[in-house]
Amino acid sequence: MGRLLALAALLALAAPAVAQDYPKQPIHLVIPFGPGGGSDIVGRILAQELQARLGVPVVVENRPGAGGTIGNEYIAHQAADGYVLGMMTAGQVIAAVMRKSMPYDARTAFTPIAQVASAGLIMVARPDFPASNVAELIALAKQKPGKIVFGSPGFGATQHLAAELFKQTANVDMLHVPFRTTPDAMTALLAGQVNVVFETVSAALGQVQAGRLKALAVTGKDRFPAVPDVPAAIESGLLPGYDVTTWYGVFGPRGMPSAVTARLNHVLNAIIAEPAVRERLTKAGVVVKGSTPEAFGQMMDDELARWEAVRVKAGLEKQ
Repeated sequence: MGRLLALAALLALAAPAVAQDYPKQPIHLVIPFGPGGGSDIVGRILAQELQARLGVPVVVENRPGAGGTIGNEYIAHQAADGYVLGMMTAGQVIAAVMRKSMPYDARTAFTPIAQVASAGLIMVARPDFPASNVAELIALAKQKPGKIVFGSPGFGATQHLAAELFKQTANVDMLHVPFRTTPDAMTALLAGQVNVVFETVSAALGQVQAGRLKALAVTGKDRFPAVPDVPAAIESGLLPGYDVTTWYGVFGPRGMPSAVTARLNHVLNAIIAEPAVRERLTKAGVVVKGSTPEAFGQMMDDELARWEAVRVKAGLEKQ
């Protein structure tokens, strides 16, 4: 018993030492989506602040593809030492419920560190599109079933599922055209190849502010701070219960030392509490929202269950 107590005491002393020694080398923050999307924008803001606070370079790597699955698979197979982290979004959770086979178990492959923000989506169209609000879009879709085309950054992306839920709630038929990344979908919209895109506010805000796109609605139940004049889709009275938001968080491979996870959680929550950072994130189109590692992990589990229900109800087969 004495030896066991001595070992326990040594382990207790070792945990803070791990956190105190971390980090000793550059940290890589993997964005499992392409440049210009919401997770890329948020991730780069966090990387800059992490670098300043931790005193080591924080290198951002974009590894897009398969709804975030390619980036997640890479992270899942890295050493669990806190030197490879990733940005997690609702998109990767949705990818896990949309695919027949996954290269990792979404429930057990990762260490949740902290949620950092939530965000609404915004429905945007070109200025010459005949519908300028949700009611007009629904009316147009009913007049031309299957003719209104919406783009997304990939089959099974949050943006795709947000549009599928819109179709189901409004009882309309619209055609989906998936692209590889958010910029690809936005480029297609600007070129007139698709009519509507459901996209994160952060990714579409610049085009809306420049007048190159018009906003029809945001998809959350409330108006969004970055675009307070854009109504929530549910305000139309034609979409009972329609409420879609996304979120952003930081995670690492399964098995990270609890002391390192705790330190990163503390630093991330301190970063998003800074007024200047909160202002940058708000201007980027997200709402700051911190969490404990445990709360972030539970939220991801809840999201897996929620989006599986949406997939089944929308009649989407796993790919």
